[in-house]
Amino acid sequence: MHKDDQMTPIERLTGFLTGGDMDRILAMPLICSMSGKAAGMTHKQKRATGQSEADCQIANYKRFGNDLLITEYGLHTVGKSMGTVMGDPEDAVPHIEHHVLQDLKDVDQLDFEKALPQNSADHQKHLECAKILTETMGAEVPNGTLITGPFTAVSSIYPTDKLLKATRRNPEPIHKMLRACTDVLKELHNDYIAAGSMILFCEPIASGSIVDPKTYREFVLPYTIELMENIHAHNGMVCYHICGDTKRIIDEMIKTKPDMISIDNRVDLGYAKELVEPHMPIVGNVDPVEIMILGTPDEVDEAVKQCVKTGYDAQHGYILCTGCDLNGDVPLENLDAFMAAARKYGKVPVGPANWE
Repeated sequence: MHKDDQMTPIERLTGFLTGGDMDRILAMPLICSMSGKAAGMTHKQKRATGQSEADCQIANYKRFGNDLLITEYGLHTVGKSMGTVMGDPEDAVPHIEHHVLQDLKDVDQLDFEKALPQNSADHQKHLECAKILTETMGAEVPNGTLITGPFTAVSSIYPTDKLLKATRRNPEPIHKMLRACTDVLKELHNDYIAAGSMILFCEPIASGSIVDPKTYREFVLPYTIELMENIHAHNGMVCYHICGDTKRIIDEMIKTKPDMISIDNRVDLGYAKELVEPHMPIVGNVDPVEIMILGTPDEVDEAVKQCVKTGYDAQHGYILCTGCDLNGDVPLENLDAFMAAARKYGKVPVGPANWE
């Protein structure tokens, strides 16, 4: 437990979920891509093994006392398992160099069995991380697995620009891939839930900055509802995040019935709160770039204060978070400031006395 806290993250989360005691609000900055920095590892070293991935998460927790450890299945692992070629940079997130599918006429040649849990070496590595985090830290701090949604999974198989055009011109093979990705993701989810990990369901290609509500309703909503139902049928917990401007689809996101919704910094937290709070907790949304990378510790402090002031009285609860994943350029001092501000402004009882 962090020296400045009175409760462990597990105790704090239990209080949040049951209406019990808490010492402060939950603070879950998305320390995922940059997690190697606190452990003195490059991104390549961090992602080498399940153990190294887990070691980085534990190193961050020991320094910051954040309330969630994260396993990074990621956005492209479905495609990579099937043959998409990824770059292998030393200290950056791997990028797609060549998609396994280039022409939709070849869609029936895809082998989705390669992405199933028993056949994917990458999944086994990340599952090992989740198990290590549960076995070594689970009594003190919860963990979650950041994993793609089905629409983004398809974009790891077939180029995004072609995918978006095909939703209008040739939707049938897109639905065929969405069906197969959804079936794969169910099995992946089940493995992580059994390992004691919550699901951090991330769907950036479904962003309102990229697709319109009609496209979301046809190509994202039904498959997401099915996955949420499967997660809950297996007694899992899920946080749903879509990057970018989601103002026009927040109502649709609510229909999928996750346990909580995470809001990107591109959306005003107060606006999102009005829509989300009657249904479920809201999570968000300190700017990961302008504040966490480019800002000073004082600016981080102010941004956290504003988020806490806006979100703390949400009907179903509020969790302080960054608007998206943090990359390796984030100064560690800014994460120190994030958590210090969470303890200062989010101290229970949370209210104006904490910031006036």
